[in-house]
Amino acid sequence: MSRRARVSPAEAGLPDGGARRRTPGLRREEVAVLAGVGASWYQWLEQGRDISVSPQVLDAVARVLRLSNAERRHLYVLAGLNPPTPEVAPEKRDMCDGLRRLIDTWMPYPAHIMDRYYNCVLYNDAAAMVLGMRPDLTWNCLVDYFTNPLYRLRAESWERNARTVVAQFRAACSADPGDEGLQEVLARVRAASDEFGRLWEERNIEDAGQLRKELEHPLVGLLCLESTALKVPARPDLTIVLHTPLDEANSAAKLEWLASPEGRRGAMYPVAG
Repeated sequence: MSRRARVSPAEAGLPDGGARRRTPGLRREEVAVLAGVGASWYQWLEQGRDISVSPQVLDAVARVLRLSNAERRHLYVLAGLNPPTPEVAPEKRDMCDGLRRLIDTWMPYPAHIMDRYYNCVLYNDAAAMVLGMRPDLTWNCLVDYFTNPLYRLRAESWERNARTVVAQFRAACSADPGDEGLQEVLARVRAASDEFGRLWEERNIEDAGQLRKELEHPLVGLLCLESTALKVPARPDLTIVLHTPLDEANSAAKLEWLASPEGRRGAMYPVAG
């Protein structure tokens, strides 16, 4: 009822007729007509009765009521259906400045942001010094994990984490099986790495979370880090990956030195991990 009250007949493309309405917004009968459903059925929907509801009908109602992406997902939950895949609202697309400030504040620790296809879209200076990210390179974190020789040479935790990385990517593909972009990344990495193909066939599924990483940096030696993958509900297409030093190998102090003027001058040989 509250969402009906937000939409005027004129906004819905209906003639106002000049008549004074007892309540603002659309009437139930008008919503039913615009959504292509029966008036009684729509009344039962508002009343929360135990009726059969399809995603197509809910989408029609959401369109008439001009629901936001979050409101549309909430409507699915109220109706007892699996909500659709989260989408980025148009007014939330320009959040990169705020996310840039977030990962820059994480200095001197590495942080980067991936899109839903594992492409790196933002990273801080520490990620450049420790993980080897560069503006002249197109980074796909999944493809590079299995094809960049620096991972094998410098990341002591590569073997242990590879199975988890593949399982997390399979979970992403499972959540949106019709996404052509994910399928393109899958085809690309399968063609480039037999080891990825072998792990993919194990069909393991894991949610993104935390990974322990041990990297052998040429300037400071061993770095023990914990990477944490975070989601921003307003930008479900992005994943923020923050690396936190563990209480081993004096990792925090080493990262602080790498971010210092002296460390920056010496950081000529980046390490991926």
